[in-house]
Amino acid sequence: MFNSLTLTIESIGSVVVRRIESAGRLGTFLAQIVSRLWGHKFPLGETIKQLHFVGARTVPLILISGLFTGMVIALQFYDTLIRFGSVELLGAAVAMSLIRELGPVMAALMVIARVGSATCAEIGIMRNEQQFDALDCMAIDSYHYIMLPRLIAALIAVPLLTALFDVFGIGGGYIVGVLIHGVSEGAYLTGMADTIVWNDVLMGLIKSTLFGGVILWISLAKGFYLHIEQKNAGAEGVSQATTNAVVLSAVLMLFVDYIVSSLMI
Repeated sequence: MFNSLTLTIESIGSVVVRRIESAGRLGTFLAQIVSRLWGHKFPLGETIKQLHFVGARTVPLILISGLFTGMVIALQFYDTLIRFGSVELLGAAVAMSLIRELGPVMAALMVIARVGSATCAEIGIMRNEQQFDALDCMAIDSYHYIMLPRLIAALIAVPLLTALFDVFGIGGGYIVGVLIHGVSEGAYLTGMADTIVWNDVLMGLIKSTLFGGVILWISLAKGFYLHIEQKNAGAEGVSQATTNAVVLSAVLMLFVDYIVSSLMI
């Protein structure tokens, strides 16, 4: 029994140590990327290329998901507000829920699904094929050439994608509320305009920017440290690293969401 207890304590301790080491690697990785903002030529061409990958190629997914999210929100709010005779608040309810909370979160989840997973897999495969070692041999800074443009692209693209998500979500709410259920167009638009203030827009902007940074930071780091964190560095290791990156970035994104909301409400 004593030996079993000792083994349990040792296993728990090893797990804690691994988690602390992983957190330290993530922090060091982010510090290395940020340090490349100074004393280096800005990688404009690569950043534009990544903006196309992160932003432009994600737009169709954002528009479709935003439209249907807004329609579902309007449908749920209409059912609730009609019971209390406050259906004229439908536009305000849809817009506020999208701009402050659901827009940034849902858009970020779409980015995780399409961009975060692909980025982690790409970096993991590069690590498996020793491309980073080749870059080091050629005196090419992989943090500056590969990591920094992707992080900057996410910081720029995710807020823009969130804005598109919000617009199409409000449009979806308009379709359900005004065109389907006959809510007054003036009440829908005026209630929205009178309710939304700059602090609501700022909250959504800050959240989406931080979400973009968190998603690419975790995805890049998990792929880059594949050879350290995964026992099998082959296809199975890339798959496991990608899964870990998606899960961790989603959880950390929700944690950041709570922190920002608690500070700005």
